[in-house]
Amino acid sequence: MEGLGVTTGSHMKLTPTIPSPSFWKGRKVLLTGHTGFKGSWLALWLLELGAEVTGLALPPVGDLSLFSELSLSGRVRHNVLDIRDQAGLKNLVVNVNPEVVFHLAAQPLVRLSYEEPIATWEINVLGTIYLLEALRACKNLCSAVMITTDKVYKNKEWVYGYRETDSLGGHDPYSSSKAASEIAIESWRSSFCGEKPYQTPYLRIASARAGNVIGGGDWARDRIIPDMVRSLIDRTELTVRNPSSTRPWQHVLEPLSGYLRLAESLYQSKTYAKSFNFGPPTESNRNVSDLLSEAFNHWTGKFDSQCDPDAPHEAGLLNLSTERAYHELNWSPCWDFSTTVQRTVNWYQRFHNGQASALHCCLDDLTSYQSASLL
Repeated sequence: MEGLGVTTGSHMKLTPTIPSPSFWKGRKVLLTGHTGFKGSWLALWLLELGAEVTGLALPPVGDLSLFSELSLSGRVRHNVLDIRDQAGLKNLVVNVNPEVVFHLAAQPLVRLSYEEPIATWEINVLGTIYLLEALRACKNLCSAVMITTDKVYKNKEWVYGYRETDSLGGHDPYSSSKAASEIAIESWRSSFCGEKPYQTPYLRIASARAGNVIGGGDWARDRIIPDMVRSLIDRTELTVRNPSSTRPWQHVLEPLSGYLRLAESLYQSKTYAKSFNFGPPTESNRNVSDLLSEAFNHWTGKFDSQCDPDAPHEAGLLNLSTERAYHELNWSPCWDFSTTVQRTVNWYQRFHNGQASALHCCLDDLTSYQSASLL
């Protein structure tokens, strides 16, 4: 029944959900946020599919980054540019004349949004608007997949999965800024895509809502898996703020496969110019304690719960319904909770122990994921 959680785990796949190499080979792709965790994984996958990738982002943050470990600066057309640079962004779009756009550039952290609310809104809302405005100059068919988050919904702390038609909202600056960007996306789609004199017939816009991805190569601060890995390497006890918070944990390749599938479908038909949720099976909706306990089955460690009563508000319960993605895109997740956690932990173990490079670890996961998609 639609809306009663992420029920895709019980679905049988109608068709393989892996991307089509014939579609992506030689395709001109503009990828914003390509130096981030998800952006680096997506850039690698697109390159493996034969796409011509142009990236736009700020430099990677921190001493370790997946972008650097994969040597992506030499494999994509790498542009260091702030998404808020309207003139620079428009110039790049005109020069690239993309056929597909993936917009991942964002300020993605809830806690940081409390420290930097204005910058969060500027990046997440104005940055999205500047890109949408620049894409109005497209002279060829272009499918634009704008990535937001599962946190765009007005969270009522219910057990039901949020559907794409549910109310948008947001308690914290991050969530509210992403909800606002969804409103802007819908406005641009309704106002400027079409055959009227002030519109363009070439642009098709969809939004993709996913969140709480895990996987190898994430070293960002204030995220549970990178924090856990640092504690394991340092042999220290991990302090957990919200052990009972429940999230729809999914491997990073799951939503990325959905983004790729959506972009292909959108390029073929404007029917798909709307929002889509991408999430894991129902059984992957676990709390933080469950996630860590499963991870410590593969890499021994321990954690201590220290709830901070003065900590900024974060949602305690959040689930998605992916019925629309299943029925309209024939998309469903491949890896269950235990596989997702095992693949993630093994990635870090192999990399940390010097058994494999980041590239080999990523390619191994990508190969395994695509094989699972065909089963």
